[in-house]
Formats: sequence, C-alpha cells, structure tokens
Amino acid sequence: MPLRDGRLSHDIDPTDRAPQDACGVFGVWVPADQAARAEVSKLTYYGLYALQHRGQESAGIAVSDGSRIVVFKDMGLVAQVFDESVLNTLRGHIAVGHCRYSTTGSPTWENAQPTFRSTDAGGLALVHNGNLINTQELAARLEPGVLTATSDTEVLTALLADQGEGGPLAAAREILPATRGAYSLVFMDEGTLYAARDPEGVRPLVLGALEDRGWVVASETAGLDIVGARFVREIEPGEMVAIDGAGVRSERFAEARPKGCLFEYVYLARPDTTIAGRSVQATRVEVGRRLAREHPVEADMVIPTPESGTPAAIGYAEASGIPYGQGLVKNSYVGRTFIQPSQTIRQLGIRLKLNPLREAIEGRRLVVVDDSIVRGNTQRAIVAMLRDAGAAEVHVRISSPPVSWPCFYGIDFATRAELIAGHLSVEEIRDSIGADSLGYISLDELISASHIAKDRLCRACFDGEYPIPVDENARGKHLLEVTR
Repeated sequence: MPLRDGRLSHDIDPTDRAPQDACGVFGVWVPADQAARAEVSKLTYYGLYALQHRGQESAGIAVSDGSRIVVFKDMGLVAQVFDESVLNTLRGHIAVGHCRYSTTGSPTWENAQPTFRSTDAGGLALVHNGNLINTQELAARLEPGVLTATSDTEVLTALLADQGEGGPLAAAREILPATRGAYSLVFMDEGTLYAARDPEGVRPLVLGALEDRGWVVASETAGLDIVGARFVREIEPGEMVAIDGAGVRSERFAEARPKGCLFEYVYLARPDTTIAGRSVQATRVEVGRRLAREHPVEADMVIPTPESGTPAAIGYAEASGIPYGQGLVKNSYVGRTFIQPSQTIRQLGIRLKLNPLREAIEGRRLVVVDDSIVRGNTQRAIVAMLRDAGAAEVHVRISSPPVSWPCFYGIDFATRAELIAGHLSVEEIRDSIGADSLGYISLDELISASHIAKDRLCRACFDGEYPIPVDENARGKHLLEVTR
C-alpha cells in the first residue's frame, strides 16, 4: 500500500504477502511526579518500535497529563510517523500506543489508532489488537451517525465512552461481556490506564513493572524488554486491570476460556518473546527438530528462508545432522520502507527480497525450511531461484501444518479459496511449487512443542475448528463500510 511519502507499508507484491497480524498495543503509567523524567511518549515510541512486526500500516500515541488527552497518529511505520519534535509535544504521565494492520476497517487515517472519544468526564483513548466477530451487533447499540470510522475499535470506543457517571470501568463491565471475538485492549482516561483481554485470550497481553513505581502493558514481552520493564505476568483471559496512583487493581468480567493463538508461535510473535511461559525461539527450534524426525531426507545442507524460517532450520539441522548454512541473503529493508516498484522491477519478484549465495548451494542437495505456505507464490519463486543457482535438489520443509482455513480473530489471511492448502493436497502443493519433496510438521507435534494443551489453543487456521463461532455475515474487514 503506497503511503503519502511514496513508500510501502508491507510487501512489494500485495497479492502475495505473508499473514498479517492485526496490531501491536502498548500502554504506560508512571506517577505524575516522574512524568518529566520518564517521558512516556518516548517509552511508548520504543515499545511500538519493538512491536512493529505486528502492524505496519499506521501508528499512533495518545498521552494524558492528568487534565487532557492529546492524540497523534498517521499512516506509516513508527519511525515515519514520529520524530523527536513530535514526541516532545506529547507530554504527560500516561500513554497508550498502537501500530496497526487492518482486519476490520480499511487502512485509512480515520481507522488508525488510538481512537479517541469525549466523555461526560473528559476523554477516552483506546488501542486494540485482535478482531471482533459481532461488530455489527455492537454497532446497532449506537445512535445513527455516531461512528466516524469503520473499524471494530471505533465501535468499542464509542460504547465505552458512553459511560454515564460510572466511568470506563462501569462501561467495560457492561460492554465487554457482550463483546465476542479477539481483543487485547489498552485504554485510558485522564488519570487511569486500563487493560483487558477477551475470555479466550486469543492475542497475547502482558504486564510489566518499571522502576519508580511505573507500569507497562504490551502485546509481547519484547515490548517490555526494550523499555527496561520487568515482566510481572500475563493479563489473564477475561480479566480487566486498572492502574493509577493506588497501584494495579484487577477484576474479572468473564470466566476464562483459554484459546491462545497457536500461530503466534509459528510466525507472528518475535522470537525473543515469551508466551504462556514458553520462549517463542525455543518453541520454533524444537518444531524444527520434530520436523526433521517426521520428514527426514538425505541432503547436504539445511538453509532457512530468512528470517522466519531460521529457528526451525537450526532445529532441523541439529536433529538431522545435516550442516546448517546460509543459502539465501535477505534485503532487510524491502517490504518495510521501499519505493513503489515499477511493473518491470516487480517482475524480478522474489529477488527484490532474497538473493541466492550461488557458491554455497551450487551442486548441493538442499533442505529449505520456512514457517508456512499461504498462496505458494513465494515458495515457487524460491525453489526456481535455487535451481537456477545450481542446486541439485530442493526439499521444502514447513514448520507449521498446512494453513487451510482463514482467521477471524486478528490475522488477515487469504480467503480459503486463495489458500493453496485449502484446495490442494500436499503432493499437489509440492508439484505446484516445483520442489523435490515437501513436508509439513503435524499439528500434534506443533502443539506438543508449544507445551500448551491442545484444548487451550486456537488452531482454527490449521483444522477449521473455530473456538468462537463466526457468523458468515460477520466476516470481512469492510463489513461496516457496506452499511455506511
């Protein structure tokens, strides 16, 4: 998607991008007497920088100084939207921040977050990771013309702002039990930081402590690490917390029914993040070991598709005894801040992102490890490129089961018709991408590597079993735009 400065917010070919997570969320509270030193806007900036992988369309920060809330947001990456001069104008002791990839609602400035609403007592700013599946039902509670954007987050914000005398907590107690889908929320009024997580806990959300009595809430533990916060615990499914001068207060608005997203371990989360007490990096390496045992092959070298396939490739090499090596070099900047390519340049395809090390792969039998296959275009191009560079054999190994079903809880996958595993067998996929062999990790082995019980995980993209039933009419990122 072209930005106003001519750069792109995700991959150079929008028809063949990787699965996109909905968003990264971040919140920070420090005592008012620490505001000048803590610089919460800059803490939030760094937190969002650590969470940039979760959303690359827009970014925003809201800050409260105790009497008013100021919001700054725009389209683009965190480093494009904010600079020193902007951050210096955002002064206060409470902040929430967001980096977005759209699931419900188009990628427009109006749908960028934080969303803000005036209330009887002041203001409310909110950020959201996930996707609601009863957005239209919730929107029907609002008066016509109230919505100024077309995202599910806008609907939630409008409902929470219509709070009367009870404040955000009272409104949340009423609204959240009626809200279905995935939502990790961080929101604030002028004096308090709040966080809430859906009863299934589909998307991660963690609480951390700063020195000098400060608190941080973030999508991933990597967001805590970058600001020097100590991990305290996860926000529990069905839990809401409030943070102010009295400390952290917790209450439940729904019974916990844990269904954490298994795909977070496969691709979405940073490898240096911990989810449910399990290191993402350790999980991915262990998946690679199990993949080698499930799908062995005689080969000369194991190479990853960088960077997403690297941990599993390390594990595959360890378990198989086949040497690990680098066969593909990635241009780290493509797909992040990249000038709009012409059609002629786009025809070079994958070479804009990856280039083979010919001397390392020529004449060798290769095992190429990647995290997933969505449409198959990227793997097809990689296999062809490796053969052109002289590879004797190309064996593809995937550290997730076939992605056969779309996600309605915060990942923007292709539709089932567009997913290659939605209509082709493994052997047909192997033939389509041109590999000598193709092996996927089994669902049972992936679950076992996560160290989480099967019944506490959402596996819908792999097995089609949706833990929160989704009505056909509630599916689609533009559903509110149709009725406006």
